[in-house]
Amino acid sequence: MGSLIAPSILAADFGNLERDCKMINESQADWFHIDVMDGVFVPNISFGMPVLKSIAIHAKKPLDVHLMIIEPERYIEIFAGLGSKILTVHYEASKHLHRTLQSIKSNGMKAGVALNPHTPVKLLEAIIDEIDLVCLMSVNPGFGGQNFIENTYDKVKELKTIINKAKASTIIEIDGGVTNKNAKALVDCGADVLVAGSYVFSSKYPIDTIATLKNF
Repeated sequence: MGSLIAPSILAADFGNLERDCKMINESQADWFHIDVMDGVFVPNISFGMPVLKSIAIHAKKPLDVHLMIIEPERYIEIFAGLGSKILTVHYEASKHLHRTLQSIKSNGMKAGVALNPHTPVKLLEAIIDEIDLVCLMSVNPGFGGQNFIENTYDKVKELKTIINKAKASTIIEIDGGVTNKNAKALVDCGADVLVAGSYVFSSKYPIDTIATLKNF
């Protein structure tokens, strides 16, 4: 079995969103990865609740929602109500991370924590067994189509060691710059989920591109 693949809707054609959702449904992808940006935590604004509601209508696979926003705890119940299965908040944006994780779980979702490229993974060591998913940003958050940061491989290895030491069931997700050139190495280092945006949606044959990533 290969890694889980989560195409990033940020790179989809919003004029043909239903078509792109159908493509993901018909592909070997496992999740829909949905980036919500507020223009404050990151220097970009993506989309909010109405667009997520539309995606949820067409999606036949779990919604992996990544909040790149300040004070994410304000919206946990709302995103649960919109059908999110995994809700990820940034370590850098959540003042009371443990409480936020508990709130996400109490609302019936898997709880994720995202780390920016400069944030050390060791900061999660004390609460790793409370985290269902760690999303390692392999580009600086805010925009699609960026180049992969090579230091990510070492962060994956270090995080995997922390998870194994704690005997936790936390899975590792990589978000940013994922292509066929680095997917295998990431999986070999311990990555469980690969988020791919531009690489999938700019492909002439996105279903085949997803299949290639799935089988690394």
